[in-house]
Amino acid sequence: MTNRDKYKQAFSVLQSSGEISLEVERMAIMNKRAKMRTAAAAVACVVLAGGSGIVYAADIGGIQRTIQLWINGDQTTANFEYDGEGTYHITYPSEDGETGEIGGGGVALEDDGTERPLTEEELLETLNDPEVEYKDDGTVWVYYYDQKIEITDLFEDGVCYVKLTHEDETLYMTVKYQAGYCISPHKYESPDTFN
Repeated sequence: MTNRDKYKQAFSVLQSSGEISLEVERMAIMNKRAKMRTAAAAVACVVLAGGSGIVYAADIGGIQRTIQLWINGDQTTANFEYDGEGTYHITYPSEDGETGEIGGGGVALEDDGTERPLTEEELLETLNDPEVEYKDDGTVWVYYYDQKIEITDLFEDGVCYVKLTHEDETLYMTVKYQAGYCISPHKYESPDTFN
């Protein structure tokens, strides 16, 4: 019997908590949403032949994309580089004339529980997800596509709930003051279920 079989046998009697089940449900929803966005992106690429679509530009390090991206409520042209290992790097012109940079990445859980790096397409789909910014003047802002929403006065006991809409999509956002946020297409998540 291998170590893997021993671990399976030892942990097979354990039951998952509700939080893990909720996370599995959330991942299934995000996978379904990703598949719908992929299909929509394919249609959009055909329609956007001369518009503001994604353009490939070869560089010495590999493939670099020029994309349209919403940053702080403003649509911006940016350079997107994917390393093939689940991480990305974006450069864009910032308001002060300098070059802004953002990056990130992640992994996805497969149905069998194994991890794999996110694909380039999966990362591109999440770039326009809502963002929260805590400014130096003490205000708190949510950015979602072209929307700039100040939520500073909406916090009660360190938690704020914001309903976001864009075209035919509605998202429910739960924000913990300086402790993260969670979005769902179905309902406001309890602040106890994340972070």
